[in-house]
Amino acid sequence: MTQGGSRWFRRAEWLGVVPLLIAGMLAVCAVSQASAEEVTATGNRVFFRGGFAALNSNRGGELFTDGNNILGAGRNDGNTGYYVGAGEDIMMTRDLWGMMKGIAVVGEIGVEFKRWNSKTVANSDTPGVTLASTGNTLNEVQLTMLTVDIAPKVKFMQGTDFQPWIIPVGLDFHVISPPSKQTTVLDIGVQFGVGMEYRVWKELWLGVDGRYHLASNQTNTVNNFGTIGPYIAIGF
Repeated sequence: MTQGGSRWFRRAEWLGVVPLLIAGMLAVCAVSQASAEEVTATGNRVFFRGGFAALNSNRGGELFTDGNNILGAGRNDGNTGYYVGAGEDIMMTRDLWGMMKGIAVVGEIGVEFKRWNSKTVANSDTPGVTLASTGNTLNEVQLTMLTVDIAPKVKFMQGTDFQPWIIPVGLDFHVISPPSKQTTVLDIGVQFGVGMEYRVWKELWLGVDGRYHLASNQTNTVNNFGTIGPYIAIGF
């Protein structure tokens, strides 16, 4: 009788332990899930953007763009076009380094390609006088520009689905094509930007931004331009 009673008590003890084990496992899972969610919402994002772009001054009348606009060459003077770009936002602080809640600062590293409206003209290797007299076919001279930037981006209303932001000032590196009259292609400058983004699902964001780029014009061409367009960002 005593042996049977002790077995009964052992079974009762195990029956009491099992719910505790199950509860502990559920608690561990809940903590792991919460930790995973915290890690996911880091504020780091990869973005892809595109839209409308416009130069302050066109490049018509240059040697490599339209052969100095000599007789019969035409003028490659388009100053509007499109841009496509991508980049990464890296979270640096969520609360302005402890000074103000809800204001974050991220570091943007981006690259952007622009194609200005280009025309079929002559350039340095196709003299306009010869073309005018012979009627030879001209080629389209592509006007493009590549920009790499590093910029701080200040994001407001952290913790909400809607977050406006500004770029107070950022650093630009430009490559123009075709080269300038002095056969130079590299330029440097600054940019200013403003935008907003909205979380549509989990870490998928849609936004719009506008930027103005002020170049130092070291190519002896005016390389200032502005852009505006939408973007999509994915948090990681």
